[in-house]
Amino acid sequence: QVQLTESGGGLVQAGGSLRLSCAATEGTFDRLFVAFFRQAPGKEREFVASTSWRGIALQYGASVKGRFTISRDYAKNEVYLQMDSLSPDDTAVYYCSGGRVGGTWTSGYDYWGQGTQVTVSS
Repeated sequence: QVQLTESGGGLVQAGGSLRLSCAATEGTFDRLFVAFFRQAPGKEREFVASTSWRGIALQYGASVKGRFTISRDYAKNEVYLQMDSLSPDDTAVYYCSGGRVGGTWTSGYDYWGQGTQVTVSS
């Protein structure tokens, strides 16, 4: 069993940056793909970025590619999502997830954090 906790969300102006953290407070990320998804009000949960457990295979959603960067710190057992050039369209609850299948669909992940709110003002 793996318990995930996100942090780092908040309010930022358009063009600004935020860094989200995802910690495995129970269990570890070993051999898990780790991803961030986001969900805006009235919309489906959207894939943002993922990393393989070796940190080699990285994937990004089309809307964030070139602006967001996912990375992991094995020593701290944490995964990070650096978000730059934020726009109001990035406003959503961001969720961290872990799973052995991975990919861009929520079905590839077994463990989910509680989510952290990111709000970008214009």
